[in-house]
Amino acid sequence: MAAKRVIERTDILPPKTYSAERKALREKVIAVKRHRRMEVGPFATFYFENYETMWHQVHEMLHIEKGGDAQIEDELRAYNPLIPQGREWVATVMLEIEDPVRRASTLRRLGGIENRMFVTVAGETIRGVSESDVERTKADGKTSSVHFVRFPFTDGQAAAARRDGAQVVVGFDHPEYAHMAVMPDAVRQSLADDLD
Repeated sequence: MAAKRVIERTDILPPKTYSAERKALREKVIAVKRHRRMEVGPFATFYFENYETMWHQVHEMLHIEKGGDAQIEDELRAYNPLIPQGREWVATVMLEIEDPVRRASTLRRLGGIENRMFVTVAGETIRGVSESDVERTKADGKTSSVHFVRFPFTDGQAAAARRDGAQVVVGFDHPEYAHMAVMPDAVRQSLADDLD
């Protein structure tokens, strides 16, 4: 069965239903996310999104902001583009540095990092494509601590990524953050479901 690619209005639970089931739904999505994240280097984490993670995010935004029916379309417009469409992986990439002084200094050195992310599968490199909704690196060279990146696959790359035991590497080739990591097989297996 193919993975769902779009959250429809009819997929949205009534607020009272979501509130009543929120704890159980949160535990369910935490279990999903456990095999959809990986750390690369000392402070970057890739959170690979899918229908379930975005469905939960939409419901959380509706629950927290309480904008009612009027808010639903805005949330669907914001989060549907982060659901993989069958030949890609989509990640929210967080540069997580707790100390605010160190964070500001580091982000100033990492300008353009959103264009320096990659995945390798079977020896082929797939360059990340940063979402262009907002400029992630400012004119002063400081980058954001949150990036939305998609990795578009060819048919052959998708087949290779789905193959049992395939080695996948995720990384950065930024001059100030040249780190990479081998994707755990449990993560690769989970992300294989994103590829038709």
